[in-house]
Amino acid sequence: MLRGKVDPSELTPLYLQVAAEIRRAIAEGEAAPGERLPLAKDLAGVLGVNTNTVLRALHALRDEGLLEFRRGRRITVAGTPERGAVLNRVNELIRFGRAHGYRREEIIDMIESAR
Repeated sequence: MLRGKVDPSELTPLYLQVAAEIRRAIAEGEAAPGERLPLAKDLAGVLGVNTNTVLRALHALRDEGLLEFRRGRRITVAGTPERGAVLNRVNELIRFGRAHGYRREEIIDMIESAR
């Protein structure tokens, strides 16, 4: 599923490099929505990083809406990188609206009324 190791000499944090590698694999169809990912320790071994680094990347991808954590320590692909990008923007919009005094429900109403 993954091509190679991350580069510790890069300025980009390792967990973001791992997340990018997983995101690329999903975008290229190496893991489809609904498909189960390998265990974090196996991914860590392939990439040459600590398991905690992989777990941090997986959590970031879950927050993007790209992965889903299921009962029994299963992690599956929940969507595409495009869906994750849109979800990020939705979350940004909600944070922006809340910073300006709007409740989440009011923001959703605004979105539904915009056509």
